[in-house]
Amino acid sequence: MKAAVIFQRGEMPQYTQDFPEPIANGEDEILISVKAAAVKHLDKSQASGKHYSVKDNIHQAKVPGGDGVGVLADGTRVFALGVSGMIAEKAIIERSRMIKLPDGIDNITAAALPNAVAGSAMALQFRAAMKAGETVLINGATGFTGKIAVQISKYYGAGKIIVTGRNERTLQSLLTLGADEIVPITQDDENFVFQIQQIHNNTPIDIVIDYLWGHTAELILEALKGKGAFTHKTRFVSIGSVTGDKIQLSSEILRSVDLQISGSGLGSWTKEEMQKLFKEIIPEMFQLAADNKLKAETETVALQDIERLWDTEVSDGKRLVVTI
Repeated sequence: MKAAVIFQRGEMPQYTQDFPEPIANGEDEILISVKAAAVKHLDKSQASGKHYSVKDNIHQAKVPGGDGVGVLADGTRVFALGVSGMIAEKAIIERSRMIKLPDGIDNITAAALPNAVAGSAMALQFRAAMKAGETVLINGATGFTGKIAVQISKYYGAGKIIVTGRNERTLQSLLTLGADEIVPITQDDENFVFQIQQIHNNTPIDIVIDYLWGHTAELILEALKGKGAFTHKTRFVSIGSVTGDKIQLSSEILRSVDLQISGSGLGSWTKEEMQKLFKEIIPEMFQLAADNKLKAETETVALQDIERLWDTEVSDGKRLVVTI
């Protein structure tokens, strides 16, 4: 079969026309014809062997892509997690981890959305326990997942949404998606901290959804630092580490403010939360997209061109989707 294949750890995938077709094992596994699969930071990190979920694995030639959209033998369109890699003509999936697509959503959008939904809705619902009317700060909102997080926060009833980012044009566009205030990370540290402090003083920040970590996370935590008086509780949820995997955190911050720090990602979710993601959250977001109430911008690449575009950074918060 035609597929993108990573033959050596750390190398980019190569387009191959005669890779062996995967074989289903067990009653829960079925073979599907793949139509679209998104290329995500997670896929690239796992492919390179750097992601914590695969660091100790013995590398074998394999197809990347953890999920995608395909067609069952009876013609039903589904989104599913792959048992085998999904950036290929065929893939093995589990019946228990597939979602039938509603009419009105195209394969490309359906392939692009789920990872971003998991990277925002799971944090908002289960780690931050968001309530309607709360103030949400999204650090790194100009990426694809950040833009989805803005819309989901609004859908969940956020009273105010503050967004940070580097791309000024994309930051401004977030105001049309539901953001209320923008904080450029291109300004100097002192002004960045001051702007966050002013916002926090006027409308206390209940939740921080963080996709960047690194230096901006340090600055936001510094802005939340108390001065010995009673403080407003803030739930800080780390989801990504685009600008650095480590931070320096002063113990004074932890002692001076009512702060909850947690993470949201593979391994941190319970089985019950994962079941809700597949049975309720993603289907609900698919329907919103089908009804044109959730916007997802994408850029497509044909399977045979995967080598040329694998390492491309898609601009303006779009998701790269491989069509098959």
